[in-house]
Amino acid sequence: MKFAICNETFQDWPFPKAFEFARQCGYEGIEFAPFTINKNAYDIPAARRAEVRTQAQQAGLQVVGLHWLLAFTEGYYLTSPEADVRRRTSDYLGELARLCRDLGGRVLVLGSPQQRNLLPEVTHEQAMRYAADVIQQSVPTFEMCDVTLAVEPLGPEEGDFLRTACAGHELIEMIGSPRCQLHLDVKAMSTEDTPIPELIRQHAGQLAHFHANDANRRGPGMGEIDFVPILAALQEVGYQGWVSVEVFDYEPGVESLVRDSIEYLRKCMP
Repeated sequence: MKFAICNETFQDWPFPKAFEFARQCGYEGIEFAPFTINKNAYDIPAARRAEVRTQAQQAGLQVVGLHWLLAFTEGYYLTSPEADVRRRTSDYLGELARLCRDLGGRVLVLGSPQQRNLLPEVTHEQAMRYAADVIQQSVPTFEMCDVTLAVEPLGPEEGDFLRTACAGHELIEMIGSPRCQLHLDVKAMSTEDTPIPELIRQHAGQLAHFHANDANRRGPGMGEIDFVPILAALQEVGYQGWVSVEVFDYEPGVESLVRDSIEYLRKCMP
């Protein structure tokens, strides 16, 4: 099992400093929020993409991929009833696929609740069709870039669309492409009635990526969630992907969040 960390955890640290510290702590991968490079992926030139990729490689880290795909963007919406908005959103996902490829990554984690929550008079069923339309339009670019989109269910605190792993499974089935798989997040799964290890077993066949965090929005081991059965379930189902640490509460400080999270995960390994 390979451990990575999301780069926004480092806040305002320069990339080389952040990458070096992550590697010293034992991480093998780095996962990018695109807005930490530029809020508009179209405005990230080839030279900057190559520079960031080289900085990660020089620190001994593999670029995992991207998440927070639509955060801080304007004019894009996954579940819009307007065909033109969906087309623009699909085109932007295609550009993010190219950015991911250029950085050396393979996974796009599609969360971004503020760009997918239900709009007025749009039902969840309609939103599922709109989201499927956006992603299906992007599939040829995902194939060309050798990138997989991982749909991320999120809990009710984040929004009102795609709130369960089963809903994510349903959307993936609607899209019908091996380039669209499932992402599971511990904080999000903690809001479901089904225990987290059982959700992992139920959806193992679609699982492409995994985020480790606690329900309290801090790193693994910084709250009440026991990761021993979670990591055991991942090993049981033969999960070979990345386990990326993603946090939302930075109060403990960068060093503690980065170092203590991976130390705890290692202790929990079967």
